[in-house]
Amino acid sequence: MRSSNPVFSRRGFSRDNGYAGFNTAPQAGYAQGNPYAQNPYANNPYAQQDVQQGAPPQAPATTGRMTMDDVVMRSAMTLGTVAVGAVLAWALLPVSSTSFGLAFGSAIVAMVLALIQSFKRTPVPALILGYAAFEGVFLGVISEMYNSQWSGAPFQAVLGTMAVSAATLLVYRAGWIRVTARYARIGMAIAIAFVLVMAVNLLLVAFGVAENGGLRSFGPLGAIVGIIAILLGAFFLTLDFKQIEDGIAYGAPKNEAWLAAFGLTMTLVWIYVEMLRLVAIFSSND
Repeated sequence: MRSSNPVFSRRGFSRDNGYAGFNTAPQAGYAQGNPYAQNPYANNPYAQQDVQQGAPPQAPATTGRMTMDDVVMRSAMTLGTVAVGAVLAWALLPVSSTSFGLAFGSAIVAMVLALIQSFKRTPVPALILGYAAFEGVFLGVISEMYNSQWSGAPFQAVLGTMAVSAATLLVYRAGWIRVTARYARIGMAIAIAFVLVMAVNLLLVAFGVAENGGLRSFGPLGAIVGIIAILLGAFFLTLDFKQIEDGIAYGAPKNEAWLAAFGLTMTLVWIYVEMLRLVAIFSSND
């Protein structure tokens, strides 16, 4: 299944990923029984059984397949690297124009590493951990900047990120959200529209057409935009959860756990940054 997470949009669990033994066409009836058939997320190379009868998929009884422990371990490594980078940046870099420039440069490097990994046919742990390290530096600097003006904002943002993630996982595991083709298409359409609107808003702000940040101002409108962004982050989390669930069930190669961790890290960073802005907006209006 190909995820809508930017990391998986090109290199995900797709039928053309080149893994020997994992690009076998699904058995007869799979297309009719799989709600992802006929959409970009349906190309799951790991399905080796007919799910039309309603039986839950079972992971093949072979070694070298991705497990939940693999995903948890890789996610802990990537998120831990982000946290270490953030703590070091906070501790060693005082708030200044220089540190802001370093944060901007780190964000650019992190983005480049993420793009390189997204075009790779196989996960490269060095790229993923490098992305996490530079992303951590960026988060550490901006978190310190926010904390200097709104004391405690980063801590509240971390709690908010954890709450959103836990609630999303609970809702997903309870079956209240079904990740179907229609769900993915609608969510992606909203996400693309949001990104385009934010890009236009950034240009308007840069050229002085929109004042005080435009749609990203520290007022009620900015709060609404922030809430929408966090909801989009929760949407991407559900796609990540589905990606991981299907990868484990259908016997994805073990190294795919790095991509799962990569996608989760990117999504959680998105939610944290938006939560940080939202906390600052609410603190400003107190």
